[in-house]
Amino acid sequence: MRLGDLKAQLASLRAFSYPAYRRIWLGAFVSNVGTWVQNIALGVYVTETTGKAGWTGTIAALSYLPAVVLAPVSGALADRWDRRRLIAVLSVVQVLCAAGLAALGLAGHLSLFWIGALVLASGCAAAAAGPAFNALLSEIVASADLLSAVSLSSAQFNLARTVGPALAAAILTWGGVSAAFLANAVATLAVVAAVLSARGLPARGAAPTASLTSGVLEGFRVARSDPGIRLALVITTAVAVLVAPFIGLMPALAIKGFGRDAAGTAMLATSQGVGALIAAFTANAVAMRWGVRTLLVRALVALPPLAACYWLAPRFGLALAALALLGGIYLWSLSALSTICMGRVSRAMQARMNSLYFVTLSGGYVLGLVAQGWLTDRLGLRLVPAAAALLLLGLVVLLLGRHAFAAVDAPSAYGGTLPAPPPGRPPASR
Repeated sequence: MRLGDLKAQLASLRAFSYPAYRRIWLGAFVSNVGTWVQNIALGVYVTETTGKAGWTGTIAALSYLPAVVLAPVSGALADRWDRRRLIAVLSVVQVLCAAGLAALGLAGHLSLFWIGALVLASGCAAAAAGPAFNALLSEIVASADLLSAVSLSSAQFNLARTVGPALAAAILTWGGVSAAFLANAVATLAVVAAVLSARGLPARGAAPTASLTSGVLEGFRVARSDPGIRLALVITTAVAVLVAPFIGLMPALAIKGFGRDAAGTAMLATSQGVGALIAAFTANAVAMRWGVRTLLVRALVALPPLAACYWLAPRFGLALAALALLGGIYLWSLSALSTICMGRVSRAMQARMNSLYFVTLSGGYVLGLVAQGWLTDRLGLRLVPAAAALLLLGLVVLLLGRHAFAAVDAPSAYGGTLPAPPPGRPPASR
């Protein structure tokens, strides 16, 4: 390996040089292991209880629906309030929701209504905390290390995905769904301890003096007027609607498509996690070598065919292999899109841009998950998601034909800078 390549690989890990980042990364990892234990337990329980992919997708979508409404407001709040305390309080709400699910399961009252209500409440807390957590990264690391921090945060989420599903299968076998919910409640306390114990954060600038409403509206104005952010949000919506539902519909494919059980669902989730984990640890190095725009374009070209291969795989082993590749390319796509949204503005605006990114990602995911879930029950479990993936490919080809991706490298009017493409290397795509 050349010295330059080695330096690029090590650059992906630079965020770990910040002690506060390491502490928060570890706490979030433990919490996300619990989240995946609960997600697998819910998906398997709902699919086996109802026999409908539509209900599987709908319950999964309730976790993300609140972000469509709350994320813009929570982004503005995160730019005003102590982000650590805000994350801690909202994480406690998630602990109570998981404990409530466990109590209902033990009492024998775990109905779809109560599952939906508590999943929605937990989703509200997660939506409100998400922009604060991601913006907290920009307080901890330098601007040059922001992509490293974003990628490594994605890595811990996907490392948790490789651990959580296997742990979920074991817990479901040993103690049932109530034990899985209780495990999530305990694990979520780790992120509370991590953010409250993080010390040595740099002093923040003065809180915005404008009203909360004007802060939210300013975020929308900036996103609309900046060509790079506007493009990133459009693409994020398309990816979320057309491809991302493969995550929430994993239990349906495992159980209905391949005749598997909780262990099969866990294997699919773990396969995606392995691919995404490898991609997360290499995203920063690849972006430094190619540039953020080229990374995004190449990932978007590969994403739809891989999604179609996953859904149309005739054997479970082939689906696992396709999903590992899909998980990696999906993460590269979202890491690049998130970096564009936050990197093209100053730190004072980053939480609001991140919140709008969450709105488009979560809103599109909810729409795609519910629509694809119910359509698969009518038109076929494999056909609908595969056709949706090919629609995304058509959109990417159209954008390439119009040279729309040049907006990513256009100068920013809002104080942001993206990692520069390698010197002397011409852009590989427009």
